Amino acid sequence: MTYPSRRKPIADIADEVAARIEADVPGRPLFAVTHSMGGIVLRHLADRFPWSGCVLLAPPNGGSRAAELASRIPPLRWFFGPSLLELAEPPGWPSPPDSSLVIAGTRGVSIASPPSWFFGLAGLFANDERHDGTVAVDETEHDDLADHVEIRAGHSTIMSNREVITTVVHWLNDQRRAGGQ
Repeated sequence: MTYPSRRKPIADIADEVAARIEADVPGRPLFAVTHSMGGIVLRHLADRFPWSGCVLLAPPNGGSRAAELASRIPPLRWFFGPSLLELAEPPGWPSPPDSSLVIAGTRGVSIASPPSWFFGLAGLFANDERHDGTVAVDETEHDDLADHVEIRAGHSTIMSNREVITTVVHWLNDQRRAGGQ
């Protein structure tokens, strides 16, 4: 499901996504797999639906230094819109749904991720810091999440990484079995 990530604040995006879920799959237990800001949108939906299991790939749960850096550059601030500022300095976002897994990437700067070149050249991450080229591992963590794994994947390609896909499928199947669905 796509949403207008560059035109609206995150809470407004969540309202649009909620309306689509209510129209398309009303009253059903749901599973979600999100990427990056999608995990923050999901957090805004945590109490609205009966989530059976959620996987957040590379979510900037603690805010994003990359967004903070980009928000200081006027053309990028204009291009990425109001949600960029929220990712840079998160307001009091709701907690993720119970039964959520975060997968953080650790690939670092990668040829497959041009934004990682910019953030690498800008010195956004310390030499020994684990990150996916855009989001640091510590930015993905959240106190209300018990399940957090790290996989060698880059931010832009984490969703197509074979180990990530296998981990997502196994974890969601475990959630489905545990919930009797």
